[in-house]
Amino acid sequence: MQKLTNRSVQVDRSPMTMGEKMYLPAIAKGLGITLSHIFKKKATVNYPEEKRPFSPVFRGLHILNRDEEGREKCTACGLCALACPAEAITMEAAERKPGEEHLYREEKYAAKYEINMLRCIFCGYCEEACPKDAVYLTETLMPASYQRKEFIYKKEDLLIPHPKKTETK
Repeated sequence: MQKLTNRSVQVDRSPMTMGEKMYLPAIAKGLGITLSHIFKKKATVNYPEEKRPFSPVFRGLHILNRDEEGREKCTACGLCALACPAEAITMEAAERKPGEEHLYREEKYAAKYEINMLRCIFCGYCEEACPKDAVYLTETLMPASYQRKEFIYKKEDLLIPHPKKTETK
């Protein structure tokens, strides 16, 4: 037996048997592992034909809700942007002009509302912080894209369709 120094490694130099020289035990062991995996349930899901089940508390893409009359629920209070730990939400408030009562339900509205989905961590704090239930996280997965600008959702992208306008079509 050799004395080990700082960088030396002790190697077992015992003679190999005939079976070990032909690598038959190693090949048989590898084939056994391969055959055992053939009969196991597949871990992959053939998406989009099959959908995998999600947790009941799954949070997906954001939407901005409307009320029964089709007006925006968001009053630009900014609580969703303050509650967001990733600072993914930016908004600018504007005051309602005379004659716009049919468009908005409050004195203020969100003139600009954007969510940067690359920064969003889907925590749901924006949904919890909203006093008017205007922000809602759906069960929809975020689509993939190669362009960064396609992950910045503007107010027009987030608002659900006007219920009265979709009925008339």
